[in-house]
Amino acid sequence: MTSFAQDIKPLFREFDRDEMEFVFDLWNYNDVRTHADDIIARIEDGSMPCDEEWPEERIALFHQWIDEGTPA
Repeated sequence: MTSFAQDIKPLFREFDRDEMEFVFDLWNYNDVRTHADDIIARIEDGSMPCDEEWPEERIALFHQWIDEGTPA
């Protein structure tokens, strides 16, 4: 099972957090859980992160976390 603390939070760099903090805090479990669908949509459409696309493994891990019910 995935967890936010061990698997998801480390996917986001400080740069990513700083760039998106006006919308949600990528290091805050409640923010990421609440906005998970919006976050993955931005990742998949390439608008996030703003400097490079995520590899398929990271995208799959984020989807797995959502599918598992966004555990802490």
